[in-house]
Amino acid sequence: MTHLIQQYTAIKAKYKDAILLFRVGDFYETFNEDAETVALHMRIPLAIHEQKPDIKAAASLSHYHLHDALRILTRAGYKVAVCDQLKAPKAGPTKRGVTDLLEPE
Repeated sequence: MTHLIQQYTAIKAKYKDAILLFRVGDFYETFNEDAETVALHMRIPLAIHEQKPDIKAAASLSHYHLHDALRILTRAGYKVAVCDQLKAPKAGPTKRGVTDLLEPE
């Protein structure tokens, strides 16, 4: 398991009841059930990973579409956690954390 996926898994465990939008560079990544939900509501492609044990599905949103995604997902009744890059890496992994938690409308 890569460090990125370990980091995602640890943060997702704290926000099990929310869709986790996980910032990686210029994109917000979603995985597994969250990816299926986001792909459906945002009408974006869903990537299926049959060979990966940790990640079965993934979907990516450009950071430019974050506000649209938040509006669409909360109006559809989902709680959404936004996980951003808190500090650029100097050596080692990028520090990330949840910066916003939105309740359904």
